[in-house]
Amino acid sequence: MRNISKLLCFIVFLVVLGCNQKDSSKNQETILKGSAIIYVDETLTPIIEDQVAVFESNYDAKIKLVSKSESETVNSLFKQKGSIAILSRDLTSEELKVFKQRNINPKVTPFATDAIAFISNKNTKDSIVELKDVISFMQGKATPSIKGLVFDNLNSSTVRYINEIAGIKSVPEKGVFSFKTNDEVIKYVSENDGIIGVIGVNWLSQPKPSMKKYIDNVNTLRVKDLKGSQSYLPTQNDIAEKKYPLARDLYIINCQGYSGLGMGFASFVGGDIGQRIILKSGLLPIRIPTRNFIITKSQNDEN
Repeated sequence: MRNISKLLCFIVFLVVLGCNQKDSSKNQETILKGSAIIYVDETLTPIIEDQVAVFESNYDAKIKLVSKSESETVNSLFKQKGSIAILSRDLTSEELKVFKQRNINPKVTPFATDAIAFISNKNTKDSIVELKDVISFMQGKATPSIKGLVFDNLNSSTVRYINEIAGIKSVPEKGVFSFKTNDEVIKYVSENDGIIGVIGVNWLSQPKPSMKKYIDNVNTLRVKDLKGSQSYLPTQNDIAEKKYPLARDLYIINCQGYSGLGMGFASFVGGDIGQRIILKSGLLPIRIPTRNFIITKSQNDEN
């Protein structure tokens, strides 16, 4: 009996010690110091890697990025694997209800606008794809202008986005293929004629050195909107003027519930330095960074 009591006391001690260590690590983290894990939609990885690199160089912080599909990224929040996520959409009302039930009030920070791009092999003669044809193809209708579509992942934000536009819940069984990453899509399209790849435009503007030869062998297709009158490229200008039909806003979802790195990183990305990084990447920042000009008088003006 005495041994059982000692064992119970030891178990209680371990539990209390574990809780104290958890609280201690939380207390050691501030908005600009400590360590954190951020789950990121894989289609957005390049721009977030840039942000993290600069953030870590400026502050005493260590951020581990975990790139997953959109579905896996959202599930990481629900399963409490992580408390910070980067998504190409806001949380839905149903998702917010789940957090509310847990007494969590997610802080959502919009920070940029990017786009979904269609790419083809350079041997393909067509330089324009009509959005109405993409929709028809995704609905399983015969579409002579499209032989096949290649996505990065069936659980990705690109698939979800195109499905929503097409008004479908799942992709057709024929003509739609998927890999695991955007790089794999680019490589496949660069080596195969007649196939259209569907990727996040950030992977084209910020390719890895090892991907340059594949990027050089693909074209970014102009997209003709549903009105059918004009076609546009996913450039900063066309996105800013709301002409490109496949633009999407990007968000930082912070569910930490305290003043930690989630708050600090969101403020950094939404601030002047973070917005300049986005502008340089080819995406559209949520606010255009200001530029200061110093006007000096010449000697002739003084005379």
